[in-house]
Order: sequence, then C-alpha cells, then structure tokens
Amino acid sequence: MAIKGVARVGRRTKELVRRMRPREIAVIAHPDLDPVAAASLAALPAAAVVNTCPSATGRYPNRGPELLVRQGIPVLDCPDPTLMDRLADGDVIEIVGDEIIRGDEVIAAGTPVSQESVARTAAESRRHLRPMLERFVLNTADRVVKERDLFLGDVTLPPLATDFRRRHTVVVARGAGYLEDLRAIRPYLKDARPVVVAVDGAADALLAEGIRPAVILGDMDSVSDGALSCGAELVVHAYSDGRAPGLGRVRRLGLEPAVFAVPGTSEDAALLLAHEAGAALIVTVGTHSNPVDFLDKGRPGMASTFLVRMRVGPDLVDARGLSRLGQGGRVPAGYLAALVLAGLFPALVVATLSPAARSAIHVMGSHLRSILGF
Repeated sequence: MAIKGVARVGRRTKELVRRMRPREIAVIAHPDLDPVAAASLAALPAAAVVNTCPSATGRYPNRGPELLVRQGIPVLDCPDPTLMDRLADGDVIEIVGDEIIRGDEVIAAGTPVSQESVARTAAESRRHLRPMLERFVLNTADRVVKERDLFLGDVTLPPLATDFRRRHTVVVARGAGYLEDLRAIRPYLKDARPVVVAVDGAADALLAEGIRPAVILGDMDSVSDGALSCGAELVVHAYSDGRAPGLGRVRRLGLEPAVFAVPGTSEDAALLLAHEAGAALIVTVGTHSNPVDFLDKGRPGMASTFLVRMRVGPDLVDARGLSRLGQGGRVPAGYLAALVLAGLFPALVVATLSPAARSAIHVMGSHLRSILGF
C-alpha cells in the first residue's frame, strides 16, 4: 500500500498535532507512544505516522501503537535520528511498504507496526513489568519522604478571581479516555454547574465540547493561544523555586496570569488549588493516577500525586471509566453518587494518621522495601 501526503515534522507530538491538518503524515520522535498522543493523531486523522523512535520498546504495556493500528492508521518505525533533520516540514513524501520516498529518492526505510508486532511487544512487556514497577514503587517511596510537605505543609495560594468556596469543582486533564468520561458527566455538569479547571491542553478539548473552563492551569506548553484567550482565569504552574517557564508565553499574549508554585505535576497543582481554595467536592476527569499512566508520561515515580490525593482525601472523586458504566453515554445519577461515597475511603486512611505522621512517612520507604523483599 502506498500513502502519499504532506509531512509534518515535530519532536513534541502534542505541539505537532496542533498544526497538522487531516490526512497529513506525522513525523515524530516519540519513544513508547502514549495513548493520549496516539488518540490525538487518530482524531485528525493522520494519514500515517512515521516514528523516528520505537513506538513500543517493550519496557511496559504501552497502548498507543495498538490504538493507531486499530484505527487503520499505518505506523512506520524508522529509528533514524537524522531523518527529522533531512525532512523539511511540508515536504511531500510517499510511504511504500517499509520505505519513505521523496521525489525519486528513497530517504529512509523502517519497520511497519502491525497487530502481530503489537501483540509480540505486549507479551515482552509483561516479562519486564514487575522489575520496572518495583523500581517505580521504590522511587515513589524515596520521593514521598522528600516531598512530604505536600501532605503536611502549608500551601500558599495565588490571588484568585474564581470563587471555589463550597462549590463542586471538575479538574480535567488529557488522560486516557478523558473525552468519553467528560461526555458521560454532562448531566452532572449541567445540574451542578461546577467550577471547571482545565489542565493545560485539556482547555482546547473542553472548548471543542462547548464547555468553557473557568480556570486554565499548567505549564502552558500544550494549550493553544485561542484557549488562553477564551476568558478563563489563567494560573501558571511554577516550580517550587518560583521559576515559571510558561509565564513568558502568556504575557506575550498580553495576558497577566496568577502563578502557583508547588512541586509535582500540573494535575497535582490543580487538585491542590481547588482543595485549598475551599472546593466542597473535586471530580477528576482524565487525570493520571496509576503507574502505567506515569510510565506513559516518562515519569519514574508518582510521589507528588500520592501525597496530594492523600491531602485532598474525602473531597476527591475520580470519574475515570465512568463512561463504561452508563448506557448511550449517559450515566445514572446513582453511579456518580456511588463514586462520591467511594471517595470517603481516603478519609478513613487520613483519620488513622497520628501526630507521628511525619515519622511514618520517613519509614514508608523501608516498609515498601520489606514488602518487595529488597
């Protein structure tokens, strides 16, 4: 099969997708292509994807390539780091079998990703998963000790125009299945009229669904200029030392954001912001909360997420997978109520913490090592 089209070249998939048009060929450098990036390429849809890194290395169960193959979008792994320099954005190329042709010249060759190769890599990843998860858990435990103030310390909020007090809040990130879950809770959004907080590029997805976020929080590296100018309150997530890489970009648009300096991911920062600002209930959509999610994002641990979720405790409800419970995209109110009750479980955990919580966190790493036999 031959596929001909305009090549769009970019080292960061989430930025590349914003300037691609349907039926163009994406040329990316994305090892272990994650499902969110794959879904964004499939949504265009891309005519084909050329990856100059292995789309699935077999280190862990990586679902991105399978998603594209299921959608009928050809994926060609071409591990040639010079290809992105030799291809200009906008070049017309043709993929014939395992070759990439520009004009009359074969400029590279690769390996097509197929259902069979995806299955083989998945089997290999299962053999590697246990040691990788052990390293992940131990790294998380070590970081828990270093970042414990996320659970025990004070959080300084920036000045906010948005009033969270005693209101429901929905925090939306671009995790796997987030659009389906967002659509499933539409009746809740209509009835409860919560404060909607978009984490970075989720703002564009919300606007495409006809939902304007009240707040956009993040590094501001994957959200469009249009979304930043939609009228939402902007909060730039800064490092603990105050450095805020996204601040310059927002100011260049003539906008003046608030700055929130806390460690962890922007999703963690959004949960902390809502909780400390007085939200009565926080519903998360598309947030990353398990080891595979974090491996997809290239992170070696999830200490900050663990600590933040412990801090937020009973005010937190995770809507992940909610769309699977309902029929026709609508979720009965009883299902969401059940999830709210399930959110009370962390309260029991928090309630058991004695004044010696700081010492307990210090020894958490030792306990985990004992459990794992290290």
